[in-house]
Amino acid sequence: MIKKAVFPIAGLGTRFLPATKASAKEMLPVVDKPLIQYAVEEAYAAGIRQMIFVTGRTKRSVEDHFDTAYELETELEAAGKKELLSIARSIAPADMSCVYVRQPRALGLGHAVLCAADLVGNEAFAVLLADDLMVGEPPVMAQMVKQFAHWRASVLAVQDVPREHTKRYGIVSGQQIETDVVDVTGIIEKPAPEVAPTTLAVAGRYILTPGIFAELQSLPRGVGGEIQLTDGIANLLRREKVFAYRYAGTRYDCGSKLGFLQATVDLGENHSEVGAEFKAWLDAR
Repeated sequence: MIKKAVFPIAGLGTRFLPATKASAKEMLPVVDKPLIQYAVEEAYAAGIRQMIFVTGRTKRSVEDHFDTAYELETELEAAGKKELLSIARSIAPADMSCVYVRQPRALGLGHAVLCAADLVGNEAFAVLLADDLMVGEPPVMAQMVKQFAHWRASVLAVQDVPREHTKRYGIVSGQQIETDVVDVTGIIEKPAPEVAPTTLAVAGRYILTPGIFAELQSLPRGVGGEIQLTDGIANLLRREKVFAYRYAGTRYDCGSKLGFLQATVDLGENHSEVGAEFKAWLDAR
């Protein structure tokens, strides 16, 4: 039902300097996979097959990662390293397509999504922020696709946050209609704790109807002089239903050093190859 996913990856990743001076922040590895691969695998597990990357001029490494590495594959095949060859080829399955479009100016998340409008066309689509590494069973985007199939309207992944953290997120308000679903009546970008209507924060996963493009196209610049996706969703609410879904799983804010380290430890402990040994080392410290 949802065939296309948009990955806004044009940001500079300044919070991880100097590591991101010459490398894309989305290529930072958590154990043995770059952040962007976790997001793409999540979308693929939800049945999505067309991946749309909204890039900037420093993101060539992302394109190379999902391209065929002929020299590497030839060398691995000649050396009889079949397991490693399988890993290299699994990064981009044969039935998955990758498309790239540039975001020419750093004008915010809403502008990045708008850059993908021609590629998305007139259909609902997913948006995944690679900075947010999401672990769930089933995968979080698969949960959201199921919600979209039921409601046939835009769906936002949300989580409860401490009130003092509302200034970091888009915050939604509305009426709870199911245990994990809220019928959204309002959304505001990064409100101060004392004025935040709730503590229900939007995480880095969205399913949006194509109506969002008209709203983003007409938006003035908002917080930080950027075209905010949150503002576009607030305008979309005037014409369409939008639902917030409390997903089942764990979110790691890998846009921060602390969240990145937490993801590395947790995923390292559960890794099929090194998990047991790594956990034993942690416990022995």
